[in-house]
Amino acid sequence: MESDEADLFRCAVCGMSEGDSSNFTQSSLQTNATVGCGHQFCSVCVERELSRRKVFPCPICEIAVKRVTLSTRSLDDVQCEKDTSWRRRVQKVYNKVESDFENLFDYNNYLEEVEDIIFCIVNEEPNAEEMKAKVKKYEEENKSLIVIRQSQRADEERSIADRIAAEQRDSERRKREFWEEERAIALAKKRFKQESLQVSLGEREEVSSE
Repeated sequence: MESDEADLFRCAVCGMSEGDSSNFTQSSLQTNATVGCGHQFCSVCVERELSRRKVFPCPICEIAVKRVTLSTRSLDDVQCEKDTSWRRRVQKVYNKVESDFENLFDYNNYLEEVEDIIFCIVNEEPNAEEMKAKVKKYEEENKSLIVIRQSQRADEERSIADRIAAEQRDSERRKREFWEEERAIALAKKRFKQESLQVSLGEREEVSSE
């Protein structure tokens, strides 16, 4: 297990890691950011292999390595960005809300369908292209309704933003009023203390009534 994890931080071709003393060229590692692979390759081996052919197989898992699939980021980082991108794209099209359904059961089934679509595309499942075509077809067939719901959501978000802003302004106003009142009380106590001292010293007859 430890050996398998260590392999992820070494070139899958020559076994070099970035911290090796033998890395005289300071070659950096690139990740084959393809689902099922995620192994790394030093720039020397990448250039050598791709100078011979456009694609070469990963010697560990035999998944194709292309220049376009190589990244300086980890596979997890690439997958996270891919998930975010496709999730935003799919949910922009499949944008129904709970009130669009007769019951919660149907709404949950709808949400599950959306998650299945995103999972298949992001993880490059065998039916990924079918799911992409499904999203495109749904968008074309429901374009007007999608736009209407997007507009409604934008209005709702603006309304929420306005309400939050109003609440923040009201909160700031209450804070100012509170500290102004506290300051006035503190000044009154200080004045009372000073005047009381003056009365005891005979410097004034009585404490002011204010």
